[in-house]
Amino acid sequence: MIVPHTPAAPATSAAAPAPVPAPAGARPVRKAVVPAAGLGTRFLPATKATPKEMLPVVDKPAIQYVVEEAAAAGLDDILMVTGRHKRAIEDHFDHAFELEQALAAKGDTVRLDAVRDPARLADIHHIRQGDPLGLGHAVLCARHHVGDQPFAVLLGDDLIDPRETLLSRMLDVRDRYAGSVVALMEVEPEVIDLYGCAAVEPAGDGEDGVVRVTGLVEKPAPGQAPSRYAVIGRYVLDPAVFGVLERTTPGRGGEIQLTDALQELAAAGTVHGVVFDGLRYDTGDKADYLRTVVRLACARPDLGPAFARWLREFVADLDTEAADGSTGDGITAREGRRAA
Repeated sequence: MIVPHTPAAPATSAAAPAPVPAPAGARPVRKAVVPAAGLGTRFLPATKATPKEMLPVVDKPAIQYVVEEAAAAGLDDILMVTGRHKRAIEDHFDHAFELEQALAAKGDTVRLDAVRDPARLADIHHIRQGDPLGLGHAVLCARHHVGDQPFAVLLGDDLIDPRETLLSRMLDVRDRYAGSVVALMEVEPEVIDLYGCAAVEPAGDGEDGVVRVTGLVEKPAPGQAPSRYAVIGRYVLDPAVFGVLERTTPGRGGEIQLTDALQELAAAGTVHGVVFDGLRYDTGDKADYLRTVVRLACARPDLGPAFARWLREFVADLDTEAADGSTGDGITAREGRRAA
């Protein structure tokens, strides 16, 4: 997980166009697109037969947290862009009648509700990307479903802590300015090359944490980044992005980059950013995936107290082993005594 610094005031660009205000009667955002067609190579062999988005975070797959976030923000029409090895995602957000009947017969209402909840979160649709041509292409696959309406994009392996309100803030900014909105997080210079990077200036009304994006670069080379503001996996996009994506040629990695399309829209003054300094988890990274499970387990009232007590004991034993110069064998001293 990236721990951001408090953002500094962005530099002003005198040549940037004036912000575009939201037109009267602008359509509210009701649709969301969740790209989930990636191969999950960073988690092999676990993702050989299981979609990376279906890896469990405590007792729910990662992608369910993403859908719950969209639904909590009022987005009740969700399109998942998947690939041919992602049938498990479709099954998870469908009804499982035999399982539901078995749980109902047992009177197990808690687990019954847990099984039914994914299908009740929103009106969920699925489409396959086909060719793995990048995030921009995945978004373009949603064109016929979205039509001429604004829509949100939530990346399937990028989790925002359920206690945060980032997406709702982004929807508010879209209501105010129209155009497109991206989520930004300030990161250390040595990791900015892992992200799309934004050049920014203050927004027209000077609202804290809201900036206007004047340029975007996908994974800039070391020393070439225009700022430390990384684009993270939340977007609220104007349908104008589809026309730009259609003529966007493959960029970095031979893929159609959403960042490249947004760069064109930013040059016209129609892209804003919401600077986020809360809790974000990259479940596509092994170490951050483990931290995500620990953090969210500790936040659960049914698991947190007991799990946190065990965690404190485990860490204390690790500290003792380190002080004794022991390398450890994967089992704590306390657990070793219990096993004996």
